[in-house]
Amino acid sequence: MDNLITFSITVFTAFFAITNPISNMTVFVSLTQGADKKTKHDINKRSNIIAFIIVAVFVLLGKYIFELFNISIPAFKITGGILIFFIGFDMLQSKQSNVKTLDNVHVDENIAVSPLAIPILAGPGTIVTAMNFVSNVETIHIILVILIFGSMSLLTYFTFRLSDLIVKIVGHNVISVIGKIMGLIIAIIGTGMIIQGIKISFNLISI
Repeated sequence: MDNLITFSITVFTAFFAITNPISNMTVFVSLTQGADKKTKHDINKRSNIIAFIIVAVFVLLGKYIFELFNISIPAFKITGGILIFFIGFDMLQSKQSNVKTLDNVHVDENIAVSPLAIPILAGPGTIVTAMNFVSNVETIHIILVILIFGSMSLLTYFTFRLSDLIVKIVGHNVISVIGKIMGLIIAIIGTGMIIQGIKISFNLISI
C-alpha cells in the first residue's frame, strides 16, 4: 500500500511539472484572446478531453503504436520539440491571426486539438513520461497513471475555466507580459526536447 502511495505521489508530481496548469493557463488565455465565453469553454473542454484520451491510449497501447508506425522516441521528441518551439516563437512575436478568426472556424478544427491538446497538454514529454511509468508494472499501476492524469486534466480544466476571473484580478497587461515570458519558456522547452532527441539518437543519454 505504501508503495502505491509513493508511486502515486511521484506520478502526480511528474505530471504536474510537465502539464503545469498555472503556466498553461497563460497559453490558453493568449491563444483564446478575443473569443467569446462559449468558444473558450468549448476549447477548454475539448482540449482536455482530447489530451486525456491521447495519454490514456499511449499508456495502454503506446508501445504497440510506436512499433506499428515504426516511430522512435527520439523522432517523437524532435518533432514535438519543433512544434512547441514555433508555438512559443509565435507567442513571443504576439501573433494572433488564428485567434482573431476563431469565430469563423470550428473549434475542433482549430486550437482545441493543436496546439492545446497536443503538444501542450499531451506533448512528447507527457506521453513519454506516462509510458515510462507503466513499463514493467502491474495492472494497478497502469490504472493509477490513467486516473492521476485524469485528475490533472480536471485541474487544468477548472484552471482554464477560471482564467477570465484571474485575468480580471491580475490585468491584461500583466497577462500579456506573462504570455511573452511563457512564449520564451515554451520555446526553450521545445529546443530542449529537440536537443534531448538528438542526444538519444546518438546514444549520448539514455531514454
